[in-house]
Order: sequence, then C-alpha cells, then structure tokens
Amino acid sequence: MNTQQVFYIHGGSPYSNYEAFLHYLRTAEVGNLPGSEATKKWPSTLPDALGEQYTVFMPSMPNKQNAHYQEWKIWFERHFEHLTDEVILVGYSLGGYFLAKYLTENTTPFTIKALFLVAAPFENDTDNSKEDGGDFAFATSAVGELAKKVGSITLFHSQDDFVVPYEHALKYHEALPEAELVSFTDKNHFLVPELPQLVQKIQNLA
Repeated sequence: MNTQQVFYIHGGSPYSNYEAFLHYLRTAEVGNLPGSEATKKWPSTLPDALGEQYTVFMPSMPNKQNAHYQEWKIWFERHFEHLTDEVILVGYSLGGYFLAKYLTENTTPFTIKALFLVAAPFENDTDNSKEDGGDFAFATSAVGELAKKVGSITLFHSQDDFVVPYEHALKYHEALPEAELVSFTDKNHFLVPELPQLVQKIQNLA
C-alpha cells in the first residue's frame, strides 16, 4: 500500500549575535530535570493521529538551540532521496520560516502537494540582542514564488501567539492571497498537546 508522505520540520532558535545566544544559555530555565514531567505537544501525536495511511518524516534538525540556515538546508536536502512526488510539507515556527526561505530560493526534485506554515515568522525581529531569526531571513518581496512551487498553502496562526505575532500571518496572507489562513484565538504558539485541525486539513487532501 502506498502511503502519503508528510515531512514535518520543528522549530528552533537562530541568533544573529552570538553573545545573545550565550546570554540565553546563562539565563534560560533548565528543563528536563529528573522527576519533571515532559509536556506532550502536538507534533509527537501527529503520526498516530494521521494513521497508517501516512508516512511521517520528523527529522531532528541540527543545533536547534542555535540554528543556522545552511546547516538545516544541508540536512533537509539529505532527505530528498527518500521523498517522492506529492509530499506534504509542514513547518512549525522556525521550521516554517525555513521552508518559506528554502522554497522561495530553491526548487525540489519532487512535487509538493501542500505546504502548511504553522506559527511561522515572516521576517526577522529587529532586535539582535536576542533570538531574532538570524540567517533564516529571506527576501520577503519574493514570497509569492511559493504559490508557484506547491499545490496549496495553508497558514495556521493564533492571535494570542506570544512568540511570533499574528501580524506575521497577515503578511504571509497578503503576499499569498491564494493561501488559506486558519486563525485561532487561544492556541498561543501552538504549545498544545494536540492539533486536530491540522490533522483534518491534511486528511482532507487525500
């Protein structure tokens, strides 16, 4: 039985200023300590939620705490030999920013059935004293190219996102009027255990 391929790329933290990254290391809360309970988030439930008719790729992208575009590009392309036509791409947060940049600037050896950008930044933060998008920035004037390279585009964003402001989704939608914008009011940065709306959208493509 042929299955529908779904390729998911997680988020991460890019810095233009290395000192900003060091400051993060010095001040960030230490997690995953013994006895602490891991918080379940929707990406971990995605393969089971979609079911056996789907093959879900969930690569661990390089150095996500201090991400660099060229490293992610190399690792993404290493997977190309395993991907077939009509793949569905899902990018969450920085993963969406990465896919927007990559697909704007490059072509793939396979066709893309659909692109889902979930809480994706549209442009860099101007304050490089913190995580700011680093070298994932791209020429936003060319973002319309995405519509020529994928079958459909769906934007997921919540109005109460405290990491990537909702205005970023509106900028994507303005540049990509063909895209569907799915808005929420209470999903923050989609730090939620399940995202059935995304599962349903993917299944509706079958």
